[in-house]
Amino acid sequence: MKALVISPQPFFSPRGTPLSVYYRTLVAAELGVEIDLLTYGQGDDVAIPGVRIIRIPAFRYLGPVKVGPSHLKLWLDAVLFLRMVGLMWKHRYDVVHAHEEAIFLAAPMKPIFGFKLIYDMHSSLPAQLRSFEFVRSKTIIRLFEWLENVALRSADEVIAICEDLHHHATTQLSDEKHKVFLIENSVFEAVALVSNGRPSPAKGLNLPTSARLVVYAGTMEPYQGIDLALRAFRIVAEHERDVRFLLAGGNPVQVRHFQALARELGIAERCVFTGTVPRAQAQQYLRIAAVLVSPRRGGTNTPLKIYEQLASGKPLVATRIHAHTQVLTDDVAYLVAPDPEGMARGLLEALHDTEDVQSRAARAAELYRTRYSRGIYERKMQQVLEAVQ
Repeated sequence: MKALVISPQPFFSPRGTPLSVYYRTLVAAELGVEIDLLTYGQGDDVAIPGVRIIRIPAFRYLGPVKVGPSHLKLWLDAVLFLRMVGLMWKHRYDVVHAHEEAIFLAAPMKPIFGFKLIYDMHSSLPAQLRSFEFVRSKTIIRLFEWLENVALRSADEVIAICEDLHHHATTQLSDEKHKVFLIENSVFEAVALVSNGRPSPAKGLNLPTSARLVVYAGTMEPYQGIDLALRAFRIVAEHERDVRFLLAGGNPVQVRHFQALARELGIAERCVFTGTVPRAQAQQYLRIAAVLVSPRRGGTNTPLKIYEQLASGKPLVATRIHAHTQVLTDDVAYLVAPDPEGMARGLLEALHDTEDVQSRAARAAELYRTRYSRGIYERKMQQVLEAVQ
């Protein structure tokens, strides 16, 4: 089987990294699919055996590609479309695997080139337009709702990354001709970056050897609730003298913003901001953590980091929102109200090495092993590939 994978994102980049694209492609190649991966020009090179990565020009002078909808992405998608049509004309693929808005580029070409179409639904585009306030026109949002429904019906198979999207897709596709698969972004093994001969230096933390760490690792977009976590930690710091808050991630502007907030709250000396770090280093921070935290404010898509946090064997404090409760329960995590007081109570409880804390962490690791591990992920991908043959 020869497949074209289309990823309208920088591939591979520390910020906004399409991890699901990498792991979907990696596993499909391991299962014997011959793959061309078409993506943006920006991003780090990765090594995936059996995969040819094809990039459009980077257009770096237009600035970096940011998370969410943007005018820059509209331009890049237009260039991506032209390159896609050229590849389809030359190679006549058996399957096209379209990630996110790439479905709008690939679906019109399906009757022309006769390929099977997989729609990898990472989010609902109309919902993204509302969340990021890219457009405010109800007419335009309704247009994208119609386009999304057309795209869903054009696909032979749909992959949804969380239960909420799975429900949304199955509701739209009531007939049996379409199949919707739920494959969570639950794999987090090391990404095989092509080395430039200069490995990134490890960043020393300069922490007291007795310090217990509350660790957050991820982006610092507003919906991630970093301000909420800092305000909660201020309360924790009043009760626990040896606790430090380590925040890994964020671009320089975001880091400076939250450093200023930490100073305003009087906890700057108790907080460590690393900025964006290599994935292997972020995973090292998880291993030395006393407690992990996911302070996300809202949303419906389960964050990728939740699966890694489950597997870590460390206690997890997360806000009681739909994005989390699709996977997390009170049996495996400390689910708290999305406010500083609620999160502080959860952190203080999780920081004490009680039998309940250890039991929840152990149940979390078992949940990951039985429902979200690499082997289960592979079996789900095998089902998708068998369905389009």
